Amino acid sequence: MNKTAFVYFMSNTYNNVLYVGVTNNLVRRVAEHKAKVNKGFAYKYNVDKLVYFESIHSINDAIAREKQIKNWKREWKNELVNKDNPDWKDLSDSIGVTNEVIEAAKEHYKEIAGQARNDSPQVSNDGTQDRSVLDTETHNSTCHSVPDTESPNTVKKEGGK
Repeated sequence: MNKTAFVYFMSNTYNNVLYVGVTNNLVRRVAEHKAKVNKGFAYKYNVDKLVYFESIHSINDAIAREKQIKNWKREWKNELVNKDNPDWKDLSDSIGVTNEVIEAAKEHYKEIAGQARNDSPQVSNDGTQDRSVLDTETHNSTCHSVPDTESPNTVKKEGGK
């Protein structure tokens, strides 16, 4: 099944750290970076500014492109950003990442973190059970990463601004 995917670069305020990633939902993923919901590399180095992205026809091609770019010298990655975004401005607004989207990402991750800690229904102050849970189908479609697979196909860049 082919679905649009994205290869993207995130940087920090000083543009001296560069994160290269791949996703099937660029708005959601950038909001996650800005909300700092994942405590990995981007969190550690305060990488929350979208400076470059490419739209690619399939996730397999996007993963192949991400792997290709990750093997590049930093200078080549900088040239790619400079071509479309010479001032290294944050492109988040241009793709629809708003404060509301960022706050929704934070709240969503708080909710699923709470569910992970609380496997059984909670008892409220009035003694009744709280059975509210996140819909599994919605959760799966919005939160899970695409599996890592690779394709040797050539990737065509569609956009980056």
